[in-house]
Amino acid sequence: MQRTIFAVIILFLGVFSRLLPHPPNFTPIAAIALFGGVYFDKRYALILPLAAMFLSDIYLGFHDLMPWVYSSFLLSGLIGLWLKHHRRPSFILGGALASSAVFFLVTNFGVWALPQPAYPHTLAGLAECYVVAIPFLRTEVLGTLAYTGILFLLYEAMVRVFVARKEGANI
Repeated sequence: MQRTIFAVIILFLGVFSRLLPHPPNFTPIAAIALFGGVYFDKRYALILPLAAMFLSDIYLGFHDLMPWVYSSFLLSGLIGLWLKHHRRPSFILGGALASSAVFFLVTNFGVWALPQPAYPHTLAGLAECYVVAIPFLRTEVLGTLAYTGILFLLYEAMVRVFVARKEGANI
């Protein structure tokens, strides 16, 4: 029950963060995917970030890159599921960086692969697409690291407080 409530809170965090003004790609969606993979069952891990995206996209609007964006967050959820059994801070940091890299690689490949491309369908066009997107990678990495730190540290702190409170009540 408590995890369900926490999942709903995280879902609304993801939705509202996308609706509020923010730098491009500075959202908690990748962090939610990682967090869900570590602390929730597989169903929540994979559905939670996609649900946050879809609910906010209802308001923001649907676009041609949605399959690429959603796929990248699905892959982030899979990274989170791997992290479930590798919960060390260094692995979580690596997972956040890997998630940002996956988002960058997948979504920009999607930009390049669009039927009405902004870039020619050549290797040079693909390279140009990635180079032009580098400023967006910076905010994606910063957002994912910040929100991953907040979610993981807040959750661990809450668990410790509740465990300490429960143990104190049993004395």
